[in-house]
Amino acid sequence: MPILYLIPNILSEDSRGGVLPPEIKKVCTETTFFIVENVRTARRFLKKVDKGIDIDRLTFFELNKRTTEAEKLAAIGPFLRGENIGVISEAGCPGVADPGADIVGLAHKKGIQVVPLVGPSSILLALMASGMNGQNFAFNGYLPVKPHDRIKAISKLEKKVKATGQTQLFIETPYRNNQLIADVLKTCAPTTLLCIAANLTGKNEFVATKTIAGWKKEVFDLHKQPAIFLIGR
Repeated sequence: MPILYLIPNILSEDSRGGVLPPEIKKVCTETTFFIVENVRTARRFLKKVDKGIDIDRLTFFELNKRTTEAEKLAAIGPFLRGENIGVISEAGCPGVADPGADIVGLAHKKGIQVVPLVGPSSILLALMASGMNGQNFAFNGYLPVKPHDRIKAISKLEKKVKATGQTQLFIETPYRNNQLIADVLKTCAPTTLLCIAANLTGKNEFVATKTIAGWKKEVFDLHKQPAIFLIGR
């Protein structure tokens, strides 16, 4: 029976050794067909996993927001020939804040076995390191781009924190990190907790949780650095 392998990617180009378990190397070297968000990134990742992989013998299908339903069906075509397929995210785990979820859903509809592999997840790593409520949390993805709408969204998330104790996680395009942080500091109450987790698993990894009042005393610059943000109590 063919298998859809969900292959986690590294979070940082200079990730610490041991971030990826041995099973990922085995799957990557034995799989010929891959569904990826970006072929260039996927090829680079596979070479990092094992320099001996012959990239030219592999077949890649791109999956992004422009991929049509017909193209998604074509991407799982190798299953009909009994071939396994690997899904590789741009960073972290496929299917989590990632278009790979569409292929996973399609695989289930077709009765194809889905096997998730262990690997780094910025969401879970940040939550683990935050000291916030890990029993009840929500990942909200990207907040609105427009400042007014973003501030309203931050205020709404803070109200959830106060009402339920539920930790709220969200992300931003790296070049807008500083604007997002400024809006969080401007919007939230002084006692609300904010965790900033940047460059997870990388050499310059940074994770800190402080009150909003505490963060206002800091000087920081996260421009173009991959980060995830959490607010809690």
